[in-house]
Amino acid sequence: MIENIIFDFGDVFINLDKQATAREMEVFGFNNLLPDLEGLFKDYEKGLITTEYFLKQTNSMFPKAGRSDLIRAWNSIILDFPEHRLRFIEKLAEESNYRLFLLSNTNELHIEFVKQRMGDQKFGRFKNCFEKFYLSHEVHLRKPEPAIFEYVLNSNNLKAEKTFFIDDSEEHTSAAARLGIKSWNLEVGKEDIIELHSKISGC
Repeated sequence: MIENIIFDFGDVFINLDKQATAREMEVFGFNNLLPDLEGLFKDYEKGLITTEYFLKQTNSMFPKAGRSDLIRAWNSIILDFPEHRLRFIEKLAEESNYRLFLLSNTNELHIEFVKQRMGDQKFGRFKNCFEKFYLSHEVHLRKPEPAIFEYVLNSNNLKAEKTFFIDDSEEHTSAAARLGIKSWNLEVGKEDIIELHSKISGC
């Protein structure tokens, strides 16, 4: 029987355009994700480097892009947060049938932009639905590393077999499943988090 639910954030609650940053950066010379740039992104997502260092290093790779260009391109991935999903998670929290957690790979620039887009009140409503709100840049771990799932489980005395995890990345749900966590790899555009009850009923 499921007692705990861990939710991803992007493309589970808030809509994303995951190709937007690459498109925005093409004008500044971006062609493909080279290892150095990918490593920089991952370090930033884990909070191992500051925003200032991240922007400085990115600027050194794309000197034609100014600070504002980089921030705008970086944040272009963030779209809207549909109201029906917020109402859904609020209702789920109010029912108190499960312990609810959020686990997101994100970074300082993105989460600050999310707060701006949503507004403090709406973001507060969302965050208050969860017992704990885990962001990769704050815990210095990222999905699909097993350590981040173990951290959430151990920190909250959760049993893997009684925990359900939702993420739009199959790499992430597979990593969680290897630890014994029940998982739903949500197909963006075909499924919606409001279908949760039908997905969890068979566990």
